Amino acid sequence: MNVLITAANSAEAYQLKSKLSAWSILLGDYHELPEIMVKSGKMIRLPNPKSVSYMHEMLTLCLDKKIDTLYVLREEEAVLLKESEQLFTEYGINIVYQT
Repeated sequence: MNVLITAANSAEAYQLKSKLSAWSILLGDYHELPEIMVKSGKMIRLPNPKSVSYMHEMLTLCLDKKIDTLYVLREEEAVLLKESEQLFTEYGINIVYQT
């Protein structure tokens, strides 16, 4: 199972990561991230929810990274992703809202 947790620069993301037992857990954020963590592949930059194509950018990212489950920790991301939840489900991506 490949998991993506949003809000990588929050304590909640690390707490959730420690509770999950997945094959691969990625942390991502659209807020600024330490460059060393991005370059090492431990974190990824996510699309900004203010982008008009946010939902499509997130779907593409999830498909490219073979994400099975997306944990959404920020309200602004959750509001937008709820609108496209059916589309993500059709591609086999489960969205879990932790807001």
